[in-house]
Amino acid sequence: MAIVSFLIQLAGATMLLLFAVRMVRTGIERSYGASFQRVMTGQQNYVQASGVGIAMAVVLQSSAAVALLTSGFAASGLLSFPVGLAIVLGGDLGSALVIQILSFRMDWLVPLLLAVGGYLFVKTEAKKARQLGRILMGIAFILISLRFLREAMDPIRDSAFLPAVADYLARDYITAFLVGGALAFVMHSSVAAILMCVTLVQIGAIPFEAGLSLVLGANFGSAFIPVWLSRGMEMPARRIPYTNLVLRGTWAIVVLFACNFALRSGLVDTPGGGQMLVSAHLAFNASLLLLALPICGRLQPLAERLLPEQTTSVDLAQQARPASALDPRNIGSPSQAVSSLKRELLRMCDLVEGMFRPALELYRSGDKDQIRAVRAMDGDVNECLSGIRAFVATIPTDSFGKKNAKLARDMMEYAIRLETAGDVVAKRLTQLADEMRKKGATFSKEGWSELVQMHESILANVKLASNVLISDDLESARLLSLEKSEIKRAERDSRKRHLRRLQHGTTESFETSDIHLETLRAFREFNSHISAVAYPILYRHGQLLETRLIEELPQMADEDLNGADS
Repeated sequence: MAIVSFLIQLAGATMLLLFAVRMVRTGIERSYGASFQRVMTGQQNYVQASGVGIAMAVVLQSSAAVALLTSGFAASGLLSFPVGLAIVLGGDLGSALVIQILSFRMDWLVPLLLAVGGYLFVKTEAKKARQLGRILMGIAFILISLRFLREAMDPIRDSAFLPAVADYLARDYITAFLVGGALAFVMHSSVAAILMCVTLVQIGAIPFEAGLSLVLGANFGSAFIPVWLSRGMEMPARRIPYTNLVLRGTWAIVVLFACNFALRSGLVDTPGGGQMLVSAHLAFNASLLLLALPICGRLQPLAERLLPEQTTSVDLAQQARPASALDPRNIGSPSQAVSSLKRELLRMCDLVEGMFRPALELYRSGDKDQIRAVRAMDGDVNECLSGIRAFVATIPTDSFGKKNAKLARDMMEYAIRLETAGDVVAKRLTQLADEMRKKGATFSKEGWSELVQMHESILANVKLASNVLISDDLESARLLSLEKSEIKRAERDSRKRHLRRLQHGTTESFETSDIHLETLRAFREFNSHISAVAYPILYRHGQLLETRLIEELPQMADEDLNGADS
């Protein structure tokens, strides 16, 4: 019975630890996720790139998240292989630094973190304040889960079960290595897995030798996580996780045999305590970074030979792909028709995102060919709208039912909003970019930073809108609606700061005042059209009023009549 109770408590502590790590990461991604691309793709120097990886892993509390972001940017051509690999290697060291911080006994902080974090999350409306509250509560939950883990071990520490398992793992370091790798992969979090191993060593549940083998295995197993999660990406994206897996796996095996040989032969005394295990983990990742960083560029040709891009099959697939997902002559069942409409709307979203993404780059370069290319994409967006309009018009309302017909109309209305968003880019932002080129003007440093941050936030909202379109998820729709309010606030704040810069006589602000203000309005309008996909979902779930005038109209009419009589 003690074993069953132990397993239940262990499972509960482990799940709380995983939830807490994800809670912290979610809060940070929602606050600053839109800026990750600019930070990660702006690096060319390997040392700087590894520093960015370290910082990103500390912020996100996950080296796997850094590896996935890097893979995504590599797939889109925004990041080269050597720089991406340097970021991933730095991310592994940053994850080790997180473990060093969280391994300290900080139980006294828990009430303060819960009090401050709970107040910010529950009582404030500002986005970043709420997410800061989420982050603080997540850190508190991590500390609570580690305390639960220590308490779960107390009842069986002196039993025959745990010492037997601990002694076996200490003797058979290969099994311990494999167990550590499996643990990290199953938990999908190297931070959580290694924190658990460190805690077990701290309380004396397992010896240092077993903990070291488990931690080295967890380092190897954590490298499988981005490989697994990126398996559906294009080959340029998958090369970085695979190369990282080979480097980490090779170094982990070398260190495993070297350390166990040194400990068993008596060359070094057996250290004790969880802090020494954390130090060993830090040393492993730091040494790997130092050894692999100089050869990042040399590994690219080898990775390309071992993982070649299948260009022929990709080209054939592109040629076989239909231009549109809609066929008015073959509507199919209601579910098929709705699915086809969603596929076409996703295609429109991708086109509109492709138009909006280089908008600020056009302001800097003023390249006429790029401007013409963006405007040409607006024609493709218009064709998508025409196809959706024709498809919805041929849907037989009687056989489809009111619910499906209403859903089809909602999607057509969103297609109209997407087409209008495309017009905002093609007819306003590109015109402003052309005007910037003709004037030869530049924004002030502060004004440009405000536009960049707003641009990044809107790109994140485009991704979120696509997810809402696919999932019909209420929580995502609510988040998208809140993000729309944040963009309104950002536009208002930027306008106020711009006017203050004019009052202080900033030269650049005078030269680009009209363009800056018009860009803010265009950004806000673009985001409003993109966010419209959330409204039908919110309305269906009673989260949105259709109009605020319904209750007020009769009263207003009575007041008008009384005024006329008097």
